[in-house]
Amino acid sequence: MSIAPPLLRLRSGTLIPQLGLGTWPLDDDGAASAVETAVSLGYRHFDTAENYRNERGVGEGLRRSGLDRSEAFITTKFNKEWHSVDGVRQAAEASLQRLGTDYIDLLLIHWPNPGQDRYVEAFRGLRAVQDDGLVRAVGVSNFKPAHLQKLRGAGLVPEINQVQLDPYHPRRDVRRANAGLGIVTEAWSPLGRGGKLLSDPVIQGLAGKYGKTPAQIVLRWDIQSGVVTIPKSGNPARMAQNLDIFDVELEPADMAALDGLEGDEQISDSDVFGH
Repeated sequence: MSIAPPLLRLRSGTLIPQLGLGTWPLDDDGAASAVETAVSLGYRHFDTAENYRNERGVGEGLRRSGLDRSEAFITTKFNKEWHSVDGVRQAAEASLQRLGTDYIDLLLIHWPNPGQDRYVEAFRGLRAVQDDGLVRAVGVSNFKPAHLQKLRGAGLVPEINQVQLDPYHPRRDVRRANAGLGIVTEAWSPLGRGGKLLSDPVIQGLAGKYGKTPAQIVLRWDIQSGVVTIPKSGNPARMAQNLDIFDVELEPADMAALDGLEGDEQISDSDVFGH
């Protein structure tokens, strides 16, 4: 049996499992099946979003699993049309209805969309729904250091910043900014997005050294870097493998080798892209 992921304490006191199940791009049926299976394997952290259109499936999978709601950690995110104090309340209430639960563990602004310049008001809306108990913890996704500093200037600091992050995209500037503000970094697409990451010779070599898969090596790098990570898979065997990384520790030299793999592949620019 896999060892349970460690828990990280957020500023609100909420405990988040450091490894969870990502659900994009599963539809409702696929998400329900994946979540139900994941619970049986030991997962307790589940990541969805309004834009994924599978919140209903995530909620259904949790109900089918029989897991007590208090044992599950649910993250969801809302789109740019809700970037206002009242809009965030509407978004939160709609997500609660789709999920079929009475609170959300972590609610995130999905993209900053600085062109419409309303993410500060959106974060004020997050604080309001958190104060009212609809949400336990609040944060952002895809925020650059400049976006975080604008929030900080308004007296607002997220608990988590979820960004695309893997050894080819270590996001050092974002991680430094997060650390400086006491924000936990979370990685989406931690295993790459169908690219060449898992066939990298360094990662392949470490997989052989530690008797793990390349994906397990990358996820272990996340964990030892203090990053929350949410690999997506609908395959039960891969879900089990992704969770089976807590019986090994990468040596400092190997962590440094992974730290040095930054490539030149481009990622979506959150100053211009968002939904």
